[in-house]
Amino acid sequence: MAGFSQGGGVGKSLAEWMIYGEPQADIFGMDIARYGAFAANREYLRQTTRQFYARRFVMTFPNERLPAGRPLKRPGAYDGMSAAGAEWMASWGLEIPAYFAPMGFREETTLKRSNAFDIVGDEVLQVRRAAGLVDTTAFSRYAVSGPGAEAWLDRLLACKLPKPRRAKLAPMLGHDGRLKGDLTVLNWGGGDYWIMGSYYLREFHMRWFEAHTADGVSVNDISDAMSGFLVTGPNARKVVERTTHQDVSAKTLPFMACAEFDIGMVRARVARLSIAGELGFEINCPATLHGTLRETLLAAGEDLGLAEIGYYALNALRLEKSFGIWSREFTQGYTPGQTGLDRFVAFDKGDFVGREAALKEHKAGVARRIVTLEVDAVDADASGFEPVWHKGRRVGFVTSGGYGYTVGKSVALALLDDDFAGEGTQLSVHIVGVERPARVIAASPYDPKGEAMRQ
Repeated sequence: MAGFSQGGGVGKSLAEWMIYGEPQADIFGMDIARYGAFAANREYLRQTTRQFYARRFVMTFPNERLPAGRPLKRPGAYDGMSAAGAEWMASWGLEIPAYFAPMGFREETTLKRSNAFDIVGDEVLQVRRAAGLVDTTAFSRYAVSGPGAEAWLDRLLACKLPKPRRAKLAPMLGHDGRLKGDLTVLNWGGGDYWIMGSYYLREFHMRWFEAHTADGVSVNDISDAMSGFLVTGPNARKVVERTTHQDVSAKTLPFMACAEFDIGMVRARVARLSIAGELGFEINCPATLHGTLRETLLAAGEDLGLAEIGYYALNALRLEKSFGIWSREFTQGYTPGQTGLDRFVAFDKGDFVGREAALKEHKAGVARRIVTLEVDAVDADASGFEPVWHKGRRVGFVTSGGYGYTVGKSVALALLDDDFAGEGTQLSVHIVGVERPARVIAASPYDPKGEAMRQ
């Protein structure tokens, strides 16, 4: 809510946007793309604006989930997951499971570790020792097809395109070489591609896609038509094997492969991926079959330790792998080199949007970069934007953090000045007003070689 004090900055960003096509700062917080058409509904506006004004000077806690305008959009298996104890949070109007708790549980809002801490920890450890089931309705999906699809994707994305039945992590850059997306591109074969990303960025990314339209290519947002689940953990393949007559072995479906499979009665599109850093199968299905898919997978994994988990646990799992996410480690204000995404940029593939600027940075190096920290926390963990200090000098800030239940440490990802980003550098982080010792550690404190994902 910008007033006189923010007017100069807002005007500067708007002028840059109009003149250069890109503002210098990341202004997504003021971008109307952060809402969809659902937010224009009169009743939705009445509820959310009343809540906003009532809470304008009230502290909002990191684990607080506010009720206005909810529930609006629900995944197909919403009732089943609710009956199983799902506690819900909302993103872009969609209900997303935060965690699964005993009936009657109520999380206490706090700046420190809440009473859901152990519940989330149990979900994390169940994934590491057996398997977890994650609702992936909150992944955006865009179908790209037509005779010009391959050329269009090759121009828009900074990675080399995957071969048929393969997937790749796909940075997308602005004309200035800064990030426009951290996406996954899947080549299903026959000129049929998907782009997958964050659900709440649908309007933002469709605007970018439409601004770069080309003849012979069709791009459709199918996020509300398709849904799915991620099965991840050492027993994930055993679970999936029980649901299909097809071969899902590592030889037939290796890491980063994708193909169509029959999962029970569901014809699904399956990809060997997992943000949890474990053996994983992302199973995509029509939204109307979401509940059926859930029941099929739960029945198959009943004696294999398969447990439903929420996005709190998924966040802890990805932090143990030093995996960044959009709006935290990756934003419009950062570059591939700063975030480590430059390792997925194919500078040698020919021209693509942002190549010249990204190549210039790649050759010159960066002044700041994302690193992993181990923090000597006690009863609270870093969550984002906490200052990082070196002998009284601020040298960066935390982008996201939490507790690593598998490694038994409080961990954080942080954007630091390059002079202080070396492994072993002793630092400190302010967490809820208390300065805590911290140090730079090697990326991916859990399974640093990535062997679990490639089983």
